[in-house]
Amino acid sequence: MSSHFREIFRRISALAFQLRNFRKERFECPICGYKGPFKDICPLTGLRKHAQCPSCLALERHRFQYLVLQSVLAGLNVSQMKMLHIAPEECLRSFFSRQFGKYETADLYMEGVDHKVDIQNLPFTDSTYDFVFASHVLEHIPDDRKAIQEIRRILKPNGIAILPVPVVAERTIEYPQPNPYEADHVRAPGFDYFDRYAPWFSKVKKYTSNCLPAKYQLFLYEDRSMWPTTEIPLRPAMQGEKHIDIIPVCYAQSASKQ
Repeated sequence: MSSHFREIFRRISALAFQLRNFRKERFECPICGYKGPFKDICPLTGLRKHAQCPSCLALERHRFQYLVLQSVLAGLNVSQMKMLHIAPEECLRSFFSRQFGKYETADLYMEGVDHKVDIQNLPFTDSTYDFVFASHVLEHIPDDRKAIQEIRRILKPNGIAILPVPVVAERTIEYPQPNPYEADHVRAPGFDYFDRYAPWFSKVKKYTSNCLPAKYQLFLYEDRSMWPTTEIPLRPAMQGEKHIDIIPVCYAQSASKQ
């Protein structure tokens, strides 16, 4: 199916979903402009309400990231910058490719990327990229500290890396082996996880989803009091059904200060 017909199909599907769910709460997707109810989804970790845009299929984190990117990139000469997008999300690829002068993608397993690479041992020379984006990647990586070091190594002075992970615990918990019921996560990142970035970046600015307009629905609506379960035995229970998300924006030190 061509991209044009795929887009038409998505729009028709979104309209049909909207008509079937006209009583549901309405939101707005900042990525595609859709206005209406969002889809509930049910991954193996449990039901998430108001999660997915039925038009572009963006999840809570994608909408949040898009809004933060608008702020971070404002005032930068992005057309002259070179970007690496690791584990590229379909709903953000076109945005990045339009913005950056040079846009490249990378993943260890994904088809259709520019570089098949292990993030723990990147093949690029030092100071290759101005901007690196790797969302929900590090929770899959056994030696995540080495991966963070590698990302910093390939960044140019004054470069920027955006490295979000799912915050699903108060404090980070390491797993003895990948959990297939959590998409092979090797840890449950907590609010303390972003401390691991501090040795490699001069500044880490954290954006929280409760600081942006509610109309975009950037929270994670899921009942975490049911954890742990047989499938996810190491995730601790968390109170409440509405949880914030966090995006860390990491700034590399300029050459003059290194």
